[in-house]
Amino acid sequence: MKMKISEKISEKYPELKVGVLVVKELDNSKYNPEIQEMITKLVEEKRQQLDPEKVAEIPTIAKWRKIYRDFGAKPSKYRNSVEALIKRILKSDLYKINQLVDIYNYISIKHTMTVGGEDTDKIQGDLVLNFATGSEEFIPLGEEENQSPCEGEVIYKDDKGTICRCWNYREADRTKLTEQTRNAVIVIESVLP
Repeated sequence: MKMKISEKISEKYPELKVGVLVVKELDNSKYNPEIQEMITKLVEEKRQQLDPEKVAEIPTIAKWRKIYRDFGAKPSKYRNSVEALIKRILKSDLYKINQLVDIYNYISIKHTMTVGGEDTDKIQGDLVLNFATGSEEFIPLGEEENQSPCEGEVIYKDDKGTICRCWNYREADRTKLTEQTRNAVIVIESVLP
């Protein structure tokens, strides 16, 4: 599997920087209390630092909102992943999923960056960031019915269909990281100069 960014995306969003981490032979099945302690401490710090009414004004989040509007997604309906995480922790506790997801959520919250991950054993072909044709299949996390992206929407996809809609808004159930995941790709995105 290779990670590819289409030329159209690179041309339209030249400020985009993407970091990719490939993890192999992972044991994601165990619970790690140290990770949860780190998250709990970070969440408390963020609750002290951030005003829930001004989350959209955080520079990274404001930039993602501009990008979402640019490709036709209403930011109040389709929240970028870091905005959704920040809003969630300001209202309630962050749920535990598995070690890998918990770690990338920690990184996302700490650095106010969008971070996501996929099980590479479930990806078919290459992982590609591109504009959607609107015909790609997409089964959202925890659901069973197809919700194809809109034409022109920015998506991550592989040969089978959409892996993440609205750039980093919602992941597919098919490639999600689970406790059984042994091989994964973590994608970290920055849109600030």
